[in-house]
Amino acid sequence: MAGTLCRSLLSNTLSLYQPNSFNYRSIHTATMYYAARKGTRAKARAKKVKVEVTKVGFIPHNQRGRDRLSKINENKHADDSFKRMSQDDVFPMKYYRWVVYSAEDAVKAHQETHHPTMYNMPDALIYARVELNMQAVKKTRFLDSFQRLALLPNPFPRDEERSILAFAKGPELVKQALDAGATTAGSADLIKKIQEGELKLGDYDYVIAHPNILTELVPIRGLMKRRFPNFRSGTLDPNIGEMVKKFSGGIQYRVLKDDQQQNFGFTVVPIGRCNMEAKLVAENIDALLKDVQEARPKREGLFITRCLIVCPPSTEKLKIDPFLHVEREMPKEVQEESDDEAEVAVAAKA
Repeated sequence: MAGTLCRSLLSNTLSLYQPNSFNYRSIHTATMYYAARKGTRAKARAKKVKVEVTKVGFIPHNQRGRDRLSKINENKHADDSFKRMSQDDVFPMKYYRWVVYSAEDAVKAHQETHHPTMYNMPDALIYARVELNMQAVKKTRFLDSFQRLALLPNPFPRDEERSILAFAKGPELVKQALDAGATTAGSADLIKKIQEGELKLGDYDYVIAHPNILTELVPIRGLMKRRFPNFRSGTLDPNIGEMVKKFSGGIQYRVLKDDQQQNFGFTVVPIGRCNMEAKLVAENIDALLKDVQEARPKREGLFITRCLIVCPPSTEKLKIDPFLHVEREMPKEVQEESDDEAEVAVAAKA
């Protein structure tokens, strides 16, 4: 009896010091259980969201993607030679050929529409939209987008200012560059300032140089990168005065190749203002078309396909004949010379 009593007292005493495992879990794991329940509820709510599916009717396999293909196959080279000529002055342009103006007549027509009694913009910019055939010498190759700088004979005010950095050795050449309109000109002193960080190349739109200082520019070639003067880009020339005038007063334009039709390219270039004489603007058009023609590949066929004269905000597009200013076809002698050069290059590689 006494032994039984002692064992019961001992068991009761030990039970008082045993940790309450149930309470411990309820206190320290309540957040985890709640998060699990919360995630379960969120998943349940997400299942109840209805996903709307737009049903498309049956499309035959030979007509799927037809709209996309029609955009790609659309020829952007406009040719209305198959249309008939109009017999009067009022006709729908959709069914007849476009009227072809001379450059002066097209400018005069825009000057009339921008008179103060109409658009009231007598100093509006006049643009030339030139469309090109970008096919290269081989029929399977095409020209990439390129950029050129054309010097127009009759300058006109534009909404831009250009800064030019000119390198030349000798006080006479430096003076020629400054008199022609260069922002900064010099020789070794400018190179030293660039190396020390006193002069930043990014502050100038163009960097040009005379060939007599080319070797001294090698230490800063890493800073110039693609802006390093060279003959191909026209930034290296012995006649530094004319080069400065070209970059300060020239028109920089970019010919863009179409992404979908690789043999089509175009450029839109400002050529004057409405308050200029029509003859002066026509001279600028002539200079621009000749500069564009210099980039043509040596192959048969047209390079410039169409030229339109536009003047915003007017929506009129007046067509002119570009072949009054440039040759329609490349002479056969030039084509034969290009073929001989290609054969020599292939032989040299072999």
